[in-house]
Amino acid sequence: MKNIFEANDVNIAKAADVIKNGGLVAMPTETVYGLGANVYDAKAVAKIFEAKRRPNFDPLISHIADFDAIPEYVETDERIMALAKRFWPGPFTMVMKRKGENAGVDLACSGLPTATVRMPNHPVALSLIRKSGVPIVAPSANLFKTVSPTTAQHVYDSLGEKVDMILDGGACKVGVESTILDVSSKQPVLLRAGGTPLEDIEEFLGEKVLISHGEPDRPSAPGQLLRHYAPGHKLRINAENPMENEFYIGFGDRDGDLNLSSKGNLCEAAANLFAYLRLADKMAGNKSLAMAPIPENGLGLAINDRIKRAAHD
Repeated sequence: MKNIFEANDVNIAKAADVIKNGGLVAMPTETVYGLGANVYDAKAVAKIFEAKRRPNFDPLISHIADFDAIPEYVETDERIMALAKRFWPGPFTMVMKRKGENAGVDLACSGLPTATVRMPNHPVALSLIRKSGVPIVAPSANLFKTVSPTTAQHVYDSLGEKVDMILDGGACKVGVESTILDVSSKQPVLLRAGGTPLEDIEEFLGEKVLISHGEPDRPSAPGQLLRHYAPGHKLRINAENPMENEFYIGFGDRDGDLNLSSKGNLCEAAANLFAYLRLADKMAGNKSLAMAPIPENGLGLAINDRIKRAAHD
C-alpha cells in the first residue's frame, strides 16, 4: 500500500510537509487513528469532511503538542490549565471558548463559539504536530459513522487513497476515543465518555460532573450522534447469551466467538473493542452480532457509549 508509511523520523518529517501544504495525514494516537490537517487551512479542513463524508455540523477535535499552544485560539483559566496539566497528554479533550477569527478553525468548530482541543499521548502524533508547527485537527480516520480505526490497515481499508499519507505507529493502546469535558462555563459537563474515566475527573475537581448526551441534531462535540461507530451487521447489546444465528462477542466469564477480555479487564476490552467489531463483521457471515453486558464503571462507561451508538437503528 503506497500511502502507508512506517512512522520513523524521515516519514514524520515528510508528513509534516504534507500538513503544511494542505494535505491529509492519518496519524496514530493512543485512542484511535486520526485524519489530520492544518486547523488554520480551511481548504484542508474541508478535505477531512469530504474524505470522511462527515456533515460539517459535527465539530472536530484540534490536537496540540505543547501547553503554550492552548491560549492561541481558546480562552483559558486556572481550572482549565490545572486540568490540562493533570490529564495531558492523554485521552482527555476539553471544550473551551474560542477567541480570534479564522476560517479553518470556524469550519473545524462547525461555527460554534467553542473549540474542542486535546494533547494526544503518542510520540508519533506529538512529533508530527511539532514538526508541522500548527495544531492538527483530526477526527477518527474512517468513513463517517463506521467503526473507528485502531491500526494503519483499518485506515486504508476505510479511506484508501483519500489520505495522502498514513503513518503506521502500530495498534492503538487505549482503543476508544478521548473523554470530552465542556469547561466553557462554570459547571463542567461530560459530553462524551472516553479513555479518561469520569471518576478520575471528579476526584481531581472535587465535584460531581454533569453528564450530557448532547443534541444529536446539533452536536457540540464529536461522538454525540445517535448512530455512530457502527459495524455492517446488526448488533444486539447487553446480551446475556447468544441467540440462534448470532455471532457473540463475550466479556469476562461470558465467552463467545470472540471475547473482549476473558479476564474481565475493561482496559483490555476498550483496546480490543473497535478491532473486534471489525473482525466480527468479517467473520459473522449471515449471522447478526451480539455483545455481552459491560460494567458501567471506569472505561466501561466509554465502551457502553460506543456500543449503544453502534447498535442504534
